[in-house]
Parts: sequence; structure tokens; C-alpha cells
Amino acid sequence: MTEELFREDSYLKSCTAKVVSAGPEGVVLDRTVFYPTGGGQPGDSGTMKTMAGEVAIADTVKGEGGITHVLADGARLPAVGEEVEVTLDWDRRYRHMRTHTALHILCSVVDGGVTGGQIGELKGRLDFDIPGERPEKETLTAKLNEVIAGNHPVSLSWITDAELQANPDLVRTMSVKPPMGSGKVRMVRIGEDVDFQPCGGTHVRSTAEIGTVQVGKIENKGKQNRRINITLAD
Repeated sequence: MTEELFREDSYLKSCTAKVVSAGPEGVVLDRTVFYPTGGGQPGDSGTMKTMAGEVAIADTVKGEGGITHVLADGARLPAVGEEVEVTLDWDRRYRHMRTHTALHILCSVVDGGVTGGQIGELKGRLDFDIPGERPEKETLTAKLNEVIAGNHPVSLSWITDAELQANPDLVRTMSVKPPMGSGKVRMVRIGEDVDFQPCGGTHVRSTAEIGTVQVGKIENKGKQNRRINITLAD
């Protein structure tokens, strides 16, 4: 399986790697900085430098053999065993990171389980199971920006599967459970007590990097489901 360098350091922008397999579905490497689509976060895009030249990586997905780098149509495939260099479209990735961390903060200020979500470039949404009245968006915007302005550090850690099972309240997502079975689960902590939950995605190092956030539409999506949309300043 592919060594996932982004799990330990979201700020790595490129790496060298060896080709494990290459075919119509894409290229699998022995390691990568590219995040594959999952958990509401889009797969990374960028470039791959091969012996034949540079080709575009249009998307990144999870495959049976490891993380698959989907090349642009017509791109020449590298040979198995060849050493290549992959480089992120960093601006796009960083916008996803800012949005992702902002959505974790949204989790911390809204009282309700998360039933779905989507991360985009400087915009995102979460669906919450909230009975009763919808939150008031001006109040929610003020709460979000107050936390963000606190310049809280964002850190990574790992706990065991058993520790997570013993603390089920750490899981905020109702429809998707964190991957278990490897013996450990990746956790993301914001500040001392802002937020702490399982997550495999990429994040900024400090809430101050997010910038200003505006809560947009708060929509009813069912009897108790409330969709909260946010937008980040460029």
C-alpha cells in the first residue's frame, strides 16, 4: 500500500516516489503527498514528472493497490519501477485545508451530530441533526470568527481502536464512521478544548490561517436535518 506522507505533514508539497503500477485507471506510487478523495474532501491535483516529461494529475482516488493518481487524458504512463516526482497544486490544496479546519470549528459551535458534509475551495457545508429551530446565521458567524481569531494550534495525534470504542462521543459523524482495524485512529485537535475528533484529512497548523468566515444559507433538509453553508474570504 502507498505510504501516505500527508497524514503526518499536510504541508509537504512534493515528493519523489517509485511507480508500483500504471494503467488506464491511473498510477500507484510507493508513497505520495497527494490526498485521495474521501471524508468529504476532494482528491488532490497537480503534476507528475517522469522520464518522458511532465504530465498533469487530474485527480487522486483510493484504489485496490493503493492511492491512485489519475492522469489527464492522453498522458503517457511511466514504467513500473521508474522514479517520478509528484507536486501538488498547492493553492487548491491549501484552500481545502483552510475550509476543512473551519468545518471542524463549525462542529464545535453547533450542538448536533453531523450527517454529511462537503469540503470545497474556500467554501463548504455540514449537515447537522438538529431538532427544533435553525441556528441564527449572524450569531453563528460571530462565534466561528471568534474561535478562528483565537489563533489556536491544530495538532495531530493517534489513539488506539480500543480507546475510540471506549469514547464513542469523540465521533461527530453519524453516517460515516472513522476507519478502524489497523489498530490506531488519527485524531485532529484544535486548541486545548475547541475540538477533538477522528479525521484523516488535511488541515492548517493554526486557526488564524483560515481567515474570516461567513455563514451563508442554513437549509432544512428533512425534519431535523439542517445544512449549514460557509464561505471563507480569499
